[in-house]
Amino acid sequence: MGTQTQQQEFGFGTQIRKSPYFDATVRWGARGFSVYNHMYIPRDFGDPERNFWNLVNHAILCDVAVERQVEITGPDAARFVQMLTPRNLSTCAVGQCKYVFLTNADGGILNDPILLRLEENRFWLSLADSDILLWAQGVAVHSGLDVSIHEPDVSPLQLQGPQSGHIMQALFGDSITDLRYFWLREYDLDGIPLIVSRTGWSSELGYELYLLDGRHGDRLWEKIMAAGEPYGLQPGHTSTIRRIEGGMLSYHADMDIHTNPYEVGMDRLVDLDMDADFIGKAALKRIREQGVSRKQVGLEIEGPALTGPNARFWALTTGGDTVGRVTSAVYSPRLGKNISLAMVGVEYAALGTWLEVETPHGTVTATVVDKPFFDPRKEIAATGSRQHATPTVNDPALHDTSLAAALSQAL
Repeated sequence: MGTQTQQQEFGFGTQIRKSPYFDATVRWGARGFSVYNHMYIPRDFGDPERNFWNLVNHAILCDVAVERQVEITGPDAARFVQMLTPRNLSTCAVGQCKYVFLTNADGGILNDPILLRLEENRFWLSLADSDILLWAQGVAVHSGLDVSIHEPDVSPLQLQGPQSGHIMQALFGDSITDLRYFWLREYDLDGIPLIVSRTGWSSELGYELYLLDGRHGDRLWEKIMAAGEPYGLQPGHTSTIRRIEGGMLSYHADMDIHTNPYEVGMDRLVDLDMDADFIGKAALKRIREQGVSRKQVGLEIEGPALTGPNARFWALTTGGDTVGRVTSAVYSPRLGKNISLAMVGVEYAALGTWLEVETPHGTVTATVVDKPFFDPRKEIAATGSRQHATPTVNDPALHDTSLAAALSQAL
């Protein structure tokens, strides 16, 4: 009797959840996964530099179902959501999205989700990697407010890159073209219920498709890939290169519960003068008055091109004293530089300051520079235009002549 060979399955155990797209990502070449919000997330589709160029020149489709939603409903939903964040939400309209911080009583950052206002009294918090469902439910118990809080069956995909608009038009028709940056709309795609928003963790033109029924996950993935084939769409993963170029923060790396919004330069997300109260308001008032002792900066790191992102926090020193640490570092093939985000003492945060970085391959020099490193005004993500962005000059796979012409005009 012959033996039957079974395909080995990725596995961390049944306590780590799989997304509705898991099998599709494996079929399309996912080689490795990490764990985020107690779920598998694809982290490896081959060469990360190729993934980057696919993103910035064409489009990639990413399984980000790990961005779990906390749904808040009820007569007091708006008041309760405002309790959770220092950002003033008084002008947040139905159908609008906002990037927010959630803070604790000490002003520490618990999460940095996208807030979606689906209805007058219905909100989603689309989460980074921390257990906000438990936090929100705990706050609600003692709030005295009439709210209901749960995790709905919602699984986002990210379609990102300059061709994403054309792909979305092929899927949804011309109506998608007037969806504004950081706004959302409900769609039915051949029986697949979706919320679509003009958002994404890439700093590129892009969309997030929130699947409202996980049973359609495989079919949705395949429909998008088929629609995107003429536009060079590839399966991919969130790009560390592009997010560091754009100065985008990663929770647990660039900030955590011990970090406050002022340290990462996000004062605009804190309104201490609004009448509404929120958790951490008194602490953030003290921090604003006293100032911070450390600050997030951008760094250009000398030495050979990094072969991958840092897997540890690298110490920053000067004169033998540790003055901070590198939080996120990577080599940018577009810029031809090693770039990083770092947290340093405020006395070492001035532009042009030289520091030493203790990498696994030896100590090298770094210089404090402006961040974001590319497209600082987010014009690409907001408008889809690359007219004022730093040009791509060294991509060996740049075949789109119209894009090449646009980039050359920006030189």
